[in-house]
This record gives sequence, structure tokens and C-alpha cells, in this order.
Amino acid sequence: MEEGTSKAPSYCASTVDYGDADPFQWDTREDCQVRQILDRVADKWSLLVIALLENRRLRFTELRREIDGISQRMLTVTLRSLERDGLVKRTVHPVVPPRVEYELTPLGGTLHATIRSLVTWTEAHQEEIAAARSAYDSREAGNAADLPVYERR
Repeated sequence: MEEGTSKAPSYCASTVDYGDADPFQWDTREDCQVRQILDRVADKWSLLVIALLENRRLRFTELRREIDGISQRMLTVTLRSLERDGLVKRTVHPVVPPRVEYELTPLGGTLHATIRSLVTWTEAHQEEIAAARSAYDSREAGNAADLPVYERR
């Protein structure tokens, strides 16, 4: 093994010296832990769960009712992943039938602050994005009209 190379399969720092490389750039390989964490916390279901759990505990059925379009299985998978990552705490109350509640951990709370910034940015720029989409769609519609029928999307 080359000197300076980690034996850990999930280690994603490069052994190549890139000089003045951007320190905020992460490795884009699938086995990079930073990419794996970003994939987890940035998916739409995780973002919604984290947003809903701000300063409160919710039961599974309450979360499912609040998140339009999520299946029971997808909510289960999302909650388990967030719990595994230490972002959500699951509490089972010893009653019949069992009552299970979910809440953000302190770590999850720090992520919520970041998500709030993203939502604030989105709200501030939604009209610009809508205008850009409209302009793009108009250009694409015009370009498609110039193509033969068999080449159109």
C-alpha cells in the first residue's frame, strides 16, 4: 500500500497534493463519508422530517399525516436512517399499544438551523427561479419546434 494511504474503505481524503485546492470541496466518490452524509440529510424526506420535528415530539402517524406523499415504508426508512445518524431520537413508551415518539437530538437541532437558512434562501429567490424556469421552458419549446418530429422529446 502506498505511503499515506488509509486502509479504511470509507476514507475519502486524497493522497494526491492538489496545492491550493478548495478546502470546502469534498470527494464525490460514493464511498466518501461526507457525500454519504450529504445524501442522507439533503434528501427531500429527511429535510421534511427534520423541519417538522423542530422543538416538538411527533408520533409516526402524525409525521405521516403532515408529510404529503410519503409512504409508510419510506417514512420508516427515513426515520431509521436519521436515528442511525444521531439526528432523531426514538422513544418507545411502555403502554399498550406501544406509543412511539420522535424528536430531534441536539445534533439534529443544529442541522435544523442550516435547513432554515436553505428555506429562507428559497423563499427569497423563488420568483427569480420561477422566471428562470419559464424562460428556459420557452427556449426549449422554441427549439423543439425547429426539430423534426422524430427528434423531439
